[in-house]
Amino acid sequence: MFISRNLKQSNVAEYLLYMWQVEDLLRANELDLERVKDTVVSRYELSEEQRAELLQWYADLIDMMRREGVVKGGHLQINKNVLLDLNDLHLRLMHSPKFPYYQAAYYKVLPFIVELRAKSNTHSESELENCFDALYGLWMLKLQHREPSSETQAAMSDISAFIGMLSDYYQKDKRGELFKEDEIPI
Repeated sequence: MFISRNLKQSNVAEYLLYMWQVEDLLRANELDLERVKDTVVSRYELSEEQRAELLQWYADLIDMMRREGVVKGGHLQINKNVLLDLNDLHLRLMHSPKFPYYQAAYYKVLPFIVELRAKSNTHSESELENCFDALYGLWMLKLQHREPSSETQAAMSDISAFIGMLSDYYQKDKRGELFKEDEIPI
């Protein structure tokens, strides 16, 4: 919770990947709050107040996962909303003549996105979600101490740069620094 709070303010892409990891962590603990308390919360050096706050955060997420039917897979609506916000910004950036470097970064990763979509057969997901899925998959590989191929590493480097650029623009947009009222595309 403390990490997610900081990431949401500083890097929305890392925040989203972190929250996906939290979802998987809760699933690995079978959405059992006592197990989460024993295997996760107990590892942190926290005050009693912080420990209670963190435990409540996990309890709330577990409750949301059950209510939203994402016990076995999928993502919480709060995380889907972040992805929708990013997708909305992506479309605004793509339709604005002010962001040629962003557009170039997108077109550079587009062949990788097409390949990812073909391999995963998930055409209902947004292209951005495909990028995040790929980054999350790479993260999981690294956690398992498995090395991706050099081609995959090169593709992930480009995807990471693209998502990083989007994340930076997201922060600027949230601060009102990206578009003037009269120039918002779409």
